[in-house]
Amino acid sequence: MTSTEIKLIDTHTHLYLDQFDDDREEVMIRCFESGIETILLPNINFIYTFSYKDKREKHWMQEKKIIAMLGGGQLGLMFTEKAQMMGEKVLILDPDPDCPAGKIADKFINADYLNIEALKIIIDNCDVCTTEFENIPYEALNEMNKLKSVLPKPSVNRLIQHRLAEKDFINKLNIRTTRYTSIEKKSDLETLEDFLPGILKTTTMGYDGKGQFPIKRIEELEALKIDFSKGYMLEKLVKLKKEISVIITRFGNNDYQIYDPIENIHQDQILKHSKIPAEISKIILSQSKDWATQIAEELKYIGTLCVEFFIDRNENLYVNEIAPRVHNSGHLTINAYNISQFENHVRAVCSLEQIPLNKISNAEMINLIGDQIIPYRNNPEINDNQFFFDYFKKEIKEKRKMGHLTTLK
Repeated sequence: MTSTEIKLIDTHTHLYLDQFDDDREEVMIRCFESGIETILLPNINFIYTFSYKDKREKHWMQEKKIIAMLGGGQLGLMFTEKAQMMGEKVLILDPDPDCPAGKIADKFINADYLNIEALKIIIDNCDVCTTEFENIPYEALNEMNKLKSVLPKPSVNRLIQHRLAEKDFINKLNIRTTRYTSIEKKSDLETLEDFLPGILKTTTMGYDGKGQFPIKRIEELEALKIDFSKGYMLEKLVKLKKEISVIITRFGNNDYQIYDPIENIHQDQILKHSKIPAEISKIILSQSKDWATQIAEELKYIGTLCVEFFIDRNENLYVNEIAPRVHNSGHLTINAYNISQFENHVRAVCSLEQIPLNKISNAEMINLIGDQIIPYRNNPEINDNQFFFDYFKKEIKEKRKMGHLTTLK
């Protein structure tokens, strides 16, 4: 190997290669012999990470298979932490070289989700693949699913990636949602004043308020400067009393564990505060659990899923949206339950033994957004019943989730 440079970055030793030989096995063996843990390939922006344990190993991947997680943000971070505590190994694929989960993963590939070589590595070396968030490209998931188990199924992500398709799916189950309609051009809105006040949403992408435009009057459209080349849907706002979410882990047909509903408060369309128990009626408690279970069963879902709900002032329940993954509101399950949403997701996708679910304590969680993380990083003075989680994101940005604090009650 020529033109190499070895230096320490964070906790990994990296080997930079200006040229990468066709004989990959020879390269990997020489890396093992040198104790190199990570290989960066600038030409395709890849990071291959592996543990050096035995110089006699002939392949860069261990024989033991691992879980592939597409997405390396804070959800991927907490999933990886729990999986490793359970003795599992995790490979993270993420286009961000500084993603939180990549810092602790057993293997980390820094590449686009549609990178063919990255997908081949996952197919060749992993038992099962799962996803951190719903907007992982369907094409990537479907390609891997031809040869490896992808859970939840790629068809679930494809459905949830399109808000109109998701709403139609929910309504076909005779489950109530807010009123909604498709918007293809600006003039479509001019005849829909009965949907106002409402919220205009892109039909694809967008989260934490991104791609969403609250509208009270038609006259507000000009100021919003919306690009109508994208697809949109318009939802009529309900007279909101409360928001809740239900976390459920489905292991197979009519085989699931469900957490008690969580009460949520949003600020600027970003989750700020969650608590259990939710202050709701017994009817709402039962109905929300039943609807979450019905949705998970209809999707034939495997893994942890969240259903978000609205409750209006007349005590009507509406499904807002489905999150086919572990969820921000469920972070309090790490400390409030014997089995967290993350552990149950590991158990479901890896077909591991189920452990009966038991709530240990009531709890509240607050998201630390933007510079709210600073005092906790500088001097985390917290009580014994409080638990501070730092997502280790280097750059502090406005409206960026940086960590959270859970308090047991």
